[in-house]
Parts: sequence; C-alpha cells; structure tokens
Amino acid sequence: MYYSSSHKILLVGEGNFSFAACLATAFASANNLVATSLDSKESFMEKYPNAVRTLNELEGKGCVVLHEVDVDTMSQHPLLADKLFDRIVFNFPHAGFIGMENQRFQIELHQDLVRRFFTTACEMLTARGEVHVTHKTAHPFSNWNIVKLAEEVGLYLVEEAPFTRDDYPGYLNKKGSGRKCNRTFRVGQCSTYKFAKLPLQLLVLGSPS
Repeated sequence: MYYSSSHKILLVGEGNFSFAACLATAFASANNLVATSLDSKESFMEKYPNAVRTLNELEGKGCVVLHEVDVDTMSQHPLLADKLFDRIVFNFPHAGFIGMENQRFQIELHQDLVRRFFTTACEMLTARGEVHVTHKTAHPFSNWNIVKLAEEVGLYLVEEAPFTRDDYPGYLNKKGSGRKCNRTFRVGQCSTYKFAKLPLQLLVLGSPS
C-alpha cells in the first residue's frame, strides 16, 4: 500500500518476519529491506518454528535480517550505523504482557517503548522519509497518544490511514511474547500512522510543482 521497491525500508520488531516476506513478494526482491527482530535467532526458532523457511527465503531474496535489535540501540548496530531509511516501520509495538491493557502502568510501559522507538528512528530517517506505526485505535489503545509521543521527539503526523490486514497477503500478526506468542491476535480497529520530520504543510510547500 505505502511501500515501494525504490524505498530503503527498515522493519522493526518483526516477530515471524511475515510482513517483510509480504513486501519481498510484492517487490519480487528484498534488496531494499532490512528486517529486524528483538528475539535472538534461537528464540525466534523456538517461538516460530514454521517461520524458519520464511527467514531463509527472505535472505535468499537479498533481505538483511538482524536479530537482537533493540529500539534504543538499533542506530548503533554495526550494519545500521550511518544508514538512513526512507521508511521505518513498526507494526503493533508492544512492551509485553505485564498487566491488563487498560491499566495505567501497562499503558505507560507501551508509551515508553514507542517514545524510545521514535527517538532513535528520527535519527535514522532521510530528510523526507517517514516513520510508520500501525496501532489499534480503540480503547484502551487510544490512550497511548501515539501522535503526541511522536511530536515530543520532532515527528509530525502526515496521515492516519486505516489498516486492513488483507492489504498485506501472508502477513500474520503474532502476540510475540508469553505462552501464546505464536498466536495471532484480533486486529480490530487500527490505523497506520505516518510521521515525518516536517509538518504536513511544510512538506506540501516543499513539493515540486
């Protein structure tokens, strides 16, 4: 929907790498993709044994696959340092199941994760690049205040676009942690929030006629 083979794309928090695989299939290549996971490779194989083939296919198409990449330090990774991206994507960020989703403490954990991601992603973005976060919009997820968190680090909302999983064939969103880590979760109402370093009105003014 929003991605092109001409974009240099960094995918963050790829659980089973199915989103990366979807893009690679659409592009017929993955030479422009860097897909990262917080899990170690060993943990990945334990959580998603059926996805090992996906990983091999991605690497065969030229995708750079990196494990144990944290949002705080990803800009310092030896293969990411000094690299800039046109799109940095984090689908359904989640800090783990510490409490109930509507508890203030749990929401603050999620907010801290997203804030730290935005801070680092801002450093790794091309001048006219975009940071994309796909996120549930119903209560209590609306209490994360994604747009405000982005503005705190100098990122501005360009568009909030409805997200439909059917637009990404083969993408399976996974819980990612706990005993049910390999299970999908109901997407429900959600959007892809697109952020840029410049407010929308400045982006429009700076566009070629």
